[in-house]
Amino acid sequence: MYVWYVSYGSNMHAARLRHYLAGGRPPGGARTCPGCRDPRPPVRSAPVVLPGCMYFALESRNWTGGVAFYDPDGPGEVWGRAHLVTAGQFSDIAAQEMHRAPSADLDLAAVLARGRVQLGPGRYETLVHPGSLDGLPLLTFTAPWSADEVAHSRPTDTYLAHLASGLREAGGWDDEQIAGYLEKCRLGVPVRTGASRAQAVTHARFERKEPH
Repeated sequence: MYVWYVSYGSNMHAARLRHYLAGGRPPGGARTCPGCRDPRPPVRSAPVVLPGCMYFALESRNWTGGVAFYDPDGPGEVWGRAHLVTAGQFSDIAAQEMHRAPSADLDLAAVLARGRVQLGPGRYETLVHPGSLDGLPLLTFTAPWSADEVAHSRPTDTYLAHLASGLREAGGWDDEQIAGYLEKCRLGVPVRTGASRAQAVTHARFERKEPH
């Protein structure tokens, strides 16, 4: 089964994602990634726009500054890059973001049916299914809290450079748009809906249920 892994953070950058797939320590990073059981690169990647907002909070164990989170209920839109990978690769990328060892495929049935499932209390332990692209599900992960429920923090320039490189590689935006988008996210200013030239996605409707 193939799914779209949607990154809105540093894994938009292909060189950064490569370490999550094949293992190793990315330049500027403090943590060595174990890699996926299947280290193959994505079949393809595409620019996407999600409903909600992206914000920076907490402190990265890898970059030392604030890290990106996705609030699907927030105002505006989020720019990202969708990577077409196997369900197993998505499971292993998610495990690494959750600081777990990749070992088994996630059961994606619940998130595909409900739109959102909390696997744990951690920063990237909530799965989100915000829509579909070319008939395949878009999947990402974020924190269980909303943008208004946590103090925002400033990201490092190194981290922002990975985000900018990933958005540039995606091909949906020029440098001026990318700089403006990241600055708005850093300041907590909603990105106006319709501001992006990237391919729109079909939005899934979230069911307001408590995660199991």
